[in-house]
Amino acid sequence: QVQLVESGGDMVQPGGSLRLSCAASGRPFNSNIMSWVRQAPGKGSEWISYINIDNGRTYYADSVKGRFTISSDNAKNTLYLQMNDLKSEDTGRYYCARGWGVPQRQGFWGEGTQVTVSS
Repeated sequence: QVQLVESGGDMVQPGGSLRLSCAASGRPFNSNIMSWVRQAPGKGSEWISYINIDNGRTYYADSVKGRFTISSDNAKNTLYLQMNDLKSEDTGRYYCARGWGVPQRQGFWGEGTQVTVSS
């Protein structure tokens, strides 16, 4: 079973940047769509971006468009999310997922990494 492990979360000031990584262990992603989804305190899941790792096509939610960039290194089985111009409303736990809109369960979501944007 593919295990997804996120890293790169931290506390940053508004306007700062972070780069999140998601490493797939065991074998390749096993999905042509890889996504990032976040959960803010007291809120539900917000699916923010996906990439088709076969053709490179990407999608961004309006809330992150123009500030976040998703990418993948298929040779390293690693997914990335470059986050620029971070805002307080970007605070939350960030998860990578195999697929888009899939239920949160082991093998499809990682354990997440915390991003806190605060002055």
